[in-house]
Amino acid sequence: MGFIIYISDYIIPFLFLYIIGYGLIMKKNVYDDFVSGAKDGFKVVLDILPTLIGLMVAIGVLRASGALEALSGLIAPLTSKIMFPSELVPLVIIKMFSSSAATSLVLDIFKEFGPDSYLGRLTSVIMSCTETIFYTMAVYFMTANVKKTRYTLAGALVATFTGVVASVIITNLVF
Repeated sequence: MGFIIYISDYIIPFLFLYIIGYGLIMKKNVYDDFVSGAKDGFKVVLDILPTLIGLMVAIGVLRASGALEALSGLIAPLTSKIMFPSELVPLVIIKMFSSSAATSLVLDIFKEFGPDSYLGRLTSVIMSCTETIFYTMAVYFMTANVKKTRYTLAGALVATFTGVVASVIITNLVF
């Protein structure tokens, strides 16, 4: 364990020195390449900004309107049959759109039930086992100018469902 901690302390400085050293050996202007990459990154941010704002506004509307709580109350009979707490339905839905918004729901769950409760632990595992599907698709496909996503959404939804099921199983086994 001490070896891993030792490596983790020095891996980032090593990578910086390696990249700069490699650039110098290859006789590249490392700083100009860095600035060029930063400019390209800023252009990408400007291109995806309207999509990100739209996602954030939609999530805010869903939370403020009470639609998420209504949905979780509506499907509570179904979630109780599959041993999934209905209080976490809004978290699973929001996590598909925004990890930051899901984090605010996590904090609400921690305040209400506690981080060491079953719901708190399950929440933590769900956050680790799921992905922000729509955000990721919007950012990457918009950046790469992909028009036909084919089976990406279906595959991502199946993976998220699998992650949620695995989270419940893991939480029940470990805790």
